[in-house]
Amino acid sequence: MFTCRKTYSDIPFAHRQHKHDGHCAQIHGHNWSFVFTFGCKELDECGFVVDFGKLKPLKSWIDDNLDHACLFNSDDPLLSEILKVNETSGCQVYKPYIVEQCSCEGVARHLHDVVDPMIREMTQERAFVLSVEVIEDARNAATYRADA
Repeated sequence: MFTCRKTYSDIPFAHRQHKHDGHCAQIHGHNWSFVFTFGCKELDECGFVVDFGKLKPLKSWIDDNLDHACLFNSDDPLLSEILKVNETSGCQVYKPYIVEQCSCEGVARHLHDVVDPMIREMTQERAFVLSVEVIEDARNAATYRADA
């Protein structure tokens, strides 16, 4: 198997860990980085696992959905109240993005579930996402690896 990695760095967004018993239960932000590891059994005609120059849709997805966003768990008991802020203010106070789990681990799995189909479609099922590493402010990281 061949592999390659692509890193997207310094993506600012916030999250709220409502189940945490400390300060992480408050909305707070980080500068995140994502490392995608792609794999394939056969290289493309240029000798690539994936052509990095053709990953613009991935970068656009990150910019559109995560850049300067605020992530919340789908089971956050305050979610409906939090989402009302944009509605009642008459402007977009923040860009909400809802995931199952907004921890590093949960974001890594979510990114895998979003990006793997993109890569498979882009390469006609030749390449896929092996893992996603999510780095929170360069101090903390978690990795999700797809089942083999």
